[in-house]
This record gives sequence, structure tokens and C-alpha cells, in this order.
Amino acid sequence: MTRAINMHGHWPRQVLAALLLWLPLLAWAQPRAWLDRDRIAMGDTVTLNVESDQGAPDFTPLRTDFDLSGQTSSRQVAWSNGSMQQRNLYGVALTPRRSGALVVPGLQVGSVRTAPLTLQVDAAAVAGPDSNAVAFIETAVDDETPYVQQSVGVVVRLYFASQLASGELVLDTPAGASLQRVGDDRTDVRQVNGRRYNVVERRFLLIPERSGALRLAGARFSGRSAGGFFDDFFGGGDGRMNATGADRTLQVQAQPAQAPQPWLPLQGLQLRYTSAPTSARTGEAANVVVEAIAEGATRAQFTDLPVPDVGNAAQVFAEPAQYEETFNGSTPRLKITRRYSIVPRQPGSLVVPGPRLPWWDVRNGKAQEAKLPDLTLAVVAGNGGGSASPAPLPPIDTDAVLPGGDGQDSRIAATDPRASGLSERPWPWMGAAIGLALLWLLTLLWGWQRGRRPRVAAKGAVPAVATGRAGVAELRRALDGEGFDQVEAQLCAMAGVERIEQVITRLDDPAQRQVLQELQQARWGGQGDLASLRARLRELFRDGPHWSAATGAADTGLAPLYPTRRT
Repeated sequence: MTRAINMHGHWPRQVLAALLLWLPLLAWAQPRAWLDRDRIAMGDTVTLNVESDQGAPDFTPLRTDFDLSGQTSSRQVAWSNGSMQQRNLYGVALTPRRSGALVVPGLQVGSVRTAPLTLQVDAAAVAGPDSNAVAFIETAVDDETPYVQQSVGVVVRLYFASQLASGELVLDTPAGASLQRVGDDRTDVRQVNGRRYNVVERRFLLIPERSGALRLAGARFSGRSAGGFFDDFFGGGDGRMNATGADRTLQVQAQPAQAPQPWLPLQGLQLRYTSAPTSARTGEAANVVVEAIAEGATRAQFTDLPVPDVGNAAQVFAEPAQYEETFNGSTPRLKITRRYSIVPRQPGSLVVPGPRLPWWDVRNGKAQEAKLPDLTLAVVAGNGGGSASPAPLPPIDTDAVLPGGDGQDSRIAATDPRASGLSERPWPWMGAAIGLALLWLLTLLWGWQRGRRPRVAAKGAVPAVATGRAGVAELRRALDGEGFDQVEAQLCAMAGVERIEQVITRLDDPAQRQVLQELQQARWGGQGDLASLRARLRELFRDGPHWSAATGAADTGLAPLYPTRRT
């Protein structure tokens, strides 16, 4: 009994000795993560270190609350109980995206995960023009109380006094809105409080998606200067430069119940004629050019300029609109130019209705309508009275040479048959000459038409590009933000044809054919709601055109590249 007790009494010592021997190895094998500081100010950078012998950690979870930069790695070697142990040290610089108590999540390293860490981020004092800081940010918003789906211009200006070696300027997309960068950065040099600053100006378009308070977080800049005497003198000796802009809160208004449809919130809309004729001829085109300037709109937001409805008095052909997007200060500006060719059918007075565009005035909070006066054209008869006449046949050669019965050439003079020596019966010879000339002309015409005849694929064959994902993606982009002429051009390209009528005949889906026919009527006849047609096009063509099944492969006369497998 005593021996058993002693044996049991010795087990804890042996276990303890084994644990003491293996404890350094166990501690060495466990991944470890730590921060070089646990409290920083907004705009500063902290370094996260991860020590592991199981491979590199996955830094992806850090991107939720931090911007990552400066990743490093190194190898360490240690001896334990006569054996060499290798271990890697990984580092990454973290720049917080918000202030407060942030949790650095545990990172997956091999089959284990590091422990989470806590970092306290203090709100940084926003530097302004009066602070004499090395770098500061200004943010301008063109409307503090926009409406839903209104285009809001946002301009971010970064001021920095030192030459930059590297840097990054970030403006986060707020919740409940879309944010898109527009154009290229603009650079300038300005004097602020007697100090010379380089200025980088970046422009954005903000479109609220719901009403209520919309918080736009201040832009952030982190960079490193090129170094120099003035950097050391102004306290930038370490080369780092950080700046944070002030947060902005916008009060987004809901769409008013009495607003005209389609919903078009703008700060201003002007229409004018750049070409307005007062007279025209039947059968000939008179060109009318309309220009619209919309303050606070983008190309994707603005609808097409309407086609004038002149009934059966004339034909109207509308060319694709031309767009030009610029900024007026911090406000986006869109210029639209569209040309209309009007071909009168009959003489008289032709009234061309002026365009009318309903829109919502966001400055005054009321419905407006931009319109131009009607045009009155004095139409006179054109060449041929406005009706097309057949082109005359080429004149027959009056000096056609025909072989004579005596071996000599006999010439027929159309003005005096007696000059040919055949005074009594010249008509058979004249008929033969006319017949030969007509046969010659018909032969030339047949050869010319055969040379111009395009080579077409087998009826019902589906072009290869029609089933490509890239073609469907381009079609979706055209349906979302481009004009209807681009939509038709993309459909023609996918079908491998030149006209939209050919596209309609190749479609197998009756609904797709119907909506394209209604689109043609709306565009060229001025009948139909283009906004609702665009929505139907997006719905019906969301997975691309539904082409009719191939009726048979074209016979090329060549053997197939891969013979049919026999089973």
C-alpha cells in the first residue's frame, strides 16, 4: 500500500518535469499577435505584429475598419533543448477608418487563430486653413438638403506644404447612397495664411438612395513627404503626413407627391435652338438642332430630348444625342445636343412643336417645365414637286456602228435616217441597236448588284458573339446609362446585322420583339413613354437576347473539323 502511495506521489513530479521541458516549445509553437501601441489618434498608424511558424496570417478581416499598408516579414531562429526552431515575424501598418474602441479581430494562421486585440482611436482634431498644418482637407458639397436620386457634387481638396513621395486620399461611400469618382485630379498652388500649399482637387458624384440623415465621413489622407529642411523645421521630420476632413451630414428629402414623372431633380434646366430654319422644301431635309444645359445632372440620369410630333405632314429623323459632362464649381453640369432632320411631304405651312421637358426645381422646391416655342416652316415645292421620279436611262449612242452588208461600216444618224443609205426600212436596224444597248446595260447592272450583295449567314443561325457574356454585359451597361441609339447599336452588333429591324426578325421571344417595335415607334413617331420602355427593356433583356434556333448550318463545302462520334 505504501509503495502504491509513493508511486502515486512521484507521478506529479514526473509530469511537472515533462511540462517544464516542453513548455518553451509549446509557447514557441503558438502564434502570437500584438500591437506596438494600444492607443492612437485618428489619422495615425499602428503596427500589428504576428509571430508564427505555421505560415503567413490572413489579413483580410482587418480591412473592415483599417486601411492596410507597409506589410513586412522576417525570419527568426532560436535554440531549445539542443534543437533549432525557426519562426517568422509578420508586420502590417494599420490606419483606422473611424474613431472609438476598435477590435482587431483574431487572424487565421494555419490551423489556429490569434487572440483579438483592442485599439483605442481618439478623434483627431480637424485641421483647417487657420491651423498652419503641414496638410489639411476641405470638402465642398453643392447641396446640403438634396432630394432622393438627386446628383450631388462633392469636391475634396487636399492641401499639403511638402513635396510628396507617396500618399493616398480616401473618401468612403456612405450608407444609403452611391458615390462615384468623376474625372481626373486637378492640381494647383495656393497661398493660405502666408504659406504656400500644393492643392489636389478630386471630384465625386453622390446620389442618395433614401430619405433621412445621410452622414458623409470626412476624407482621409495618409502619405509620406520627400523630406528636406522645411519638413524638419515644421515638425515633419519623420516624413509622415496625415490629414482628416470634417464629417458632413446631409438631410435627404423624399420625392414630392406632386413631382412630375419621370422624376428629374435638377438645379436648373435651359433649352435653346442652335439651328432653327424658317423655310423648307418638300422632299428635302430641314435641320433643327436643340441644346439643353442641365445643372446638377449626369448622363445616366437625364432622359433623351423628345422627338417632335408633326403627324403625317412630314417625316422626322432624330440623330443620337451628343453629351458633354463638366463641373460648374462643385455642381455637375450636363450639356445635351440633338439634331432633327425634318422632311416635309407637301407645300404649305408646317408647325414643328417645340420641345417640353418637365423637371423638379430643387432650389425652389417646385415643379417646372422647360420649353421652346414652336417653329413654323414655310414649305415650298422641291425639285420634282416632292415626289421621287425614276432616274432616266443613259442616252443611246446615236453613232452606233453596225456592220454593213458590203463589208463596210454603216452609221445610223438618229436625226436623219436617210443619211445611212437605208431610206426605206431603217427600223429593223434601229431596233437591233437599241436591243444590244439595253442588253449591255442590263449585263452591267447585274454584275454590279452581284458584287455588292453581302454574304449572309444561314437563316436562323445565331452569331457567336450573341451568346458571349461580354456582349450581354455591354448591353446591360447601355440599358442602364446610355442612349437608346447605343442600345440599338449593341443589339445590332450582337446579331451581326446593320439595322434594328433585322434584330427583331431574328428574335425568338415575342415580348422582346414587341418592346423593340414599341421603342422604334416611340423614337421615330414620338409616341410612348421612353422611361417605362427602358424599364421593360432592362427586364426583358436582363439575360440577353433570345435568338431563334438555328434551322441548319451553312454548307461551306468543307469536311467537319471533328467527325461525329458513333455510339
